[in-house]
Amino acid sequence: MLDEQDLKLVDALQAAPRASWSTLGKALGLGAVTAARRWDALVERGDAWLTAYAGGELSAQLALAFVEIDCEPGAALDVAAVLAADVHVVTVEYVAGSFDLLAHVVAPNLRALGAHVLGHVATVPGVARVRTALSPRMFTEGSRWRVRAISPGQREALATRPVRNRAALRFDEADRALILALGADARASAAALAIELGVGATTVRRRLDALLGRGAIRVRCEIARSLSPAPVTVTLWLRVPPDKLETTARSLAMLPEVRMCAALSGAANLMLVVWLPAQHDTVALEAVLAAKLPWLEITGRAVTLRSVKLMGRVLDAAGRGVGRVPLDFWAAVPAPEHGDRGVRRSGG
Repeated sequence: MLDEQDLKLVDALQAAPRASWSTLGKALGLGAVTAARRWDALVERGDAWLTAYAGGELSAQLALAFVEIDCEPGAALDVAAVLAADVHVVTVEYVAGSFDLLAHVVAPNLRALGAHVLGHVATVPGVARVRTALSPRMFTEGSRWRVRAISPGQREALATRPVRNRAALRFDEADRALILALGADARASAAALAIELGVGATTVRRRLDALLGRGAIRVRCEIARSLSPAPVTVTLWLRVPPDKLETTARSLAMLPEVRMCAALSGAANLMLVVWLPAQHDTVALEAVLAAKLPWLEITGRAVTLRSVKLMGRVLDAAGRGVGRVPLDFWAAVPAPEHGDRGVRRSGG
């Protein structure tokens, strides 16, 4: 695991990923140069990194699915490597469960999502079968997960107030370019982004503040799982009475172990991803869920054996970041090569 000071630095960047080094250093009792140097060393080793992507209102306009993939014997990691290079497959995990791989797929709309799963994910050599569950709503996701290494006072010192804006969100190609540029360097200044994008710094600063302030851009600080205080990932599929879905999801989102909670369109209507200190902690967590939410039924479980890609970051066997695929959710999805051939149509 990372030493205490590095864990605190990661936690501080989770709380305030774009805060100045002087602000971060002051909260941690470090000099600005020391804080920046420690962070650069973490990034260089792949031990931690920053990711920026569309969230909130923007992500709600996109189509998300969780795809369970069965592979031919011995082909799982080869398939995972191909999927990791796919811009629409944002996360890939090799799991112990009733299937081999779990992929999170995002596309501009449902039609594009279906075309991508059918024409690209399902046709990767070594894929035997896919099952797709759509997610109509994300209740909480990884940007809210914390290492929990800093004190409440330090976290309060780094807190920023959200911008309240009731105006309809405007989003165009310039904003898309801004998000992709921020994905390459999540701490880039408005001036640096303006130079890269070829637009005025004032325009960039205004749009950046607006998108970040209302959560339309999410910036998260990640840590290599093997170095994390919670290195075990467990995914649970849950069945909840529809009239209790909202309250159940909100209760689950409050648990510190929860990394993601998403609604599903399927027999299981809720999916929960938790990060735990050890595999046996799953038993205790399930007991807590049964006591707090007795109407909740666990219908499936999977333990991650290896994370191959996490929200655009390609990982090595130890979970360290070794590459990046842009999180361009709006990229065009080519139609499947076989088109509509072989599809029978009825008259009328």
